[in-house]
Amino acid sequence: MNKLKKDDLVIVITGRDKGKTGDITRVVDGERLYVSGVNMIKRHTKGNPQQGQPGGIIEKEAPIKVSNVAIFNRDTNKADRVGFKTLEDGKKVRIFKSTGEQIDG
Repeated sequence: MNKLKKDDLVIVITGRDKGKTGDITRVVDGERLYVSGVNMIKRHTKGNPQQGQPGGIIEKEAPIKVSNVAIFNRDTNKADRVGFKTLEDGKKVRIFKSTGEQIDG
């Protein structure tokens, strides 16, 4: 079980976008992930009239390392760490380390 999953709210803890928050849109190889609105790059693209794509400078998200983000705890409005807990029925769930609350619904 991974500590961070798609649609988790995370905060960037280091780098150019430090302090920004966003949802995880995609996880790549377990070590890199795409966060909405974070690590934006400008890509100069050539237009393709057959596919209807205009040329120009396009802003898109680039992957960011997992070690540079932390899960965001909405109750405390701070970055938090992820822990694991096994319930009585044997199901493994993720929890916030600071409060012990369950992350998964």
